[in-house]
Amino acid sequence: YVLFYYENKRYRLYSGNKFNINLNPNKFPLKKRMNVGHVLAAEIYKLLSSGKSPICEPKSIPKTDTYYLKAALDSKLNEPHSLHHYRGLTYAYSFITKNLKSSELDSAHIKLRFDSIANNTTYNTIRRNLQLLFSKAAELGMPNNPMASIKPKRAQAKLHRSYQNIPEILEEIKSFDHNLYLCCLFTYGCLLRPHREIRELKWGDFSSDLKHIHLSGSRNKSGRNRIVPVPEFIRTLLKPGQKDHNIFSRTTEPYNADYFKTVWGRYKKNSRLLEDGQTLYSFRHSGAIDIFKRTGSIVKLKQAMGHSSINVSLIYLR
Repeated sequence: YVLFYYENKRYRLYSGNKFNINLNPNKFPLKKRMNVGHVLAAEIYKLLSSGKSPICEPKSIPKTDTYYLKAALDSKLNEPHSLHHYRGLTYAYSFITKNLKSSELDSAHIKLRFDSIANNTTYNTIRRNLQLLFSKAAELGMPNNPMASIKPKRAQAKLHRSYQNIPEILEEIKSFDHNLYLCCLFTYGCLLRPHREIRELKWGDFSSDLKHIHLSGSRNKSGRNRIVPVPEFIRTLLKPGQKDHNIFSRTTEPYNADYFKTVWGRYKKNSRLLEDGQTLYSFRHSGAIDIFKRTGSIVKLKQAMGHSSINVSLIYLR
């Protein structure tokens, strides 16, 4: 935010709206926010120096359905969520406002947009994100909810089939790509999720003896701090670098969010052992099944997986 005093009154501005400046630093990635904040501060200083007063209010905007929905989106994007969640909300907003002929959202327009979705899973995902936006819009004062008539559709559950031939499949992956091999080992042996929890791992997340990984709540799906044991068969492969370096890229920046998804797709095309329904996440399911076989305890499985409830853990034993 930009902080300044004007006529003995303190102002703290998170955006340039009060001066009709189209800048909001908090909508930018974390590392860019300070730079954008400096730009906003410079623009505000320039206007104050020219005699512009912050007391005058910005131009009033008609509070239509699209106004409330955009305000809801902005509010949600300023909350601490994953990049995947931000993308889902932004896409849902663009989807429902596409081809909109007025500033009001009627049920006919919404039904027409949803009728264009062929896949039931996609349908339900967009509907869920829009429900979040409309709920927030209602908190901000939107009088009606045009989503009320849009009901969820039954979607076929996708099962990540577990592996019966773990050593063989890992050996094939090892010969294809070392980073993917290491990711699969962490997914199977530490029960971490590949696309964020594993991809973003730094050497500083490990204990000095490499026996544990420490993840803060902001770094894992559960939102709670986690300490994860690292099996010996993984520790023997680790060659620690600088604490602030990513274990895969060997730099301060991790690979992009789709890195392992892309590498897995290439491996899938070349694999001789991979079966239908087996995915990168199948290693996590296989690890969960192995823990349950060894302990016979669903409570221990829940703790190892970092799940919020036993019902979630039971899904992995389908």
